[in-house]
Amino acid sequence: MTILPDIFEKGLTTVFCGSAASSASARLGVYYAGAGNRFWQALFVARFTPTLLAPAEFSDLPEFGIGITDLAKHESGMDIALSSNAYNSAALKKKIKTWEPRHLAFTGKRPASIFMLEALGATVKEYGEQAVTIGATRIFVLPSPSGAARRWWSPEPWIKLGEIHQATIRQRENG
Repeated sequence: MTILPDIFEKGLTTVFCGSAASSASARLGVYYAGAGNRFWQALFVARFTPTLLAPAEFSDLPEFGIGITDLAKHESGMDIALSSNAYNSAALKKKIKTWEPRHLAFTGKRPASIFMLEALGATVKEYGEQAVTIGATRIFVLPSPSGAARRWWSPEPWIKLGEIHQATIRQRENG
């Protein structure tokens, strides 16, 4: 059983991918619901969204060219609590090939590292855009917005991707 539904559709600019739903997110049925999580604030500060959305508004993300998923769709909790086979890199790669978003943005190095090694045979060196793609989909790695990852938090990669996201939307609108 899937913990949280994917938000995917054709024409999305950026799809965010986390590791797994947190315990709070699984309990409430919404993405990034933990009290200390910065995801929704980061989207607003980086100008992905014109207003600060609440976690319960996650289904509105496509209005802003955004999709959302997790690498582990059938387990929830902190990464350390997930089973060794919780992650499904092949399924995520298939979704990206099917829906063809312009950008795939991992909200943390752990899910990015697992996916890139298993699905692409590549490694994550630093935050930001990666050297590999999935077709025309560019891959980005962002600092985790989780409260548990507070010491590694930096808004700069989020802001840079927000600028790229908005530029891509403008380019698409201007033909």
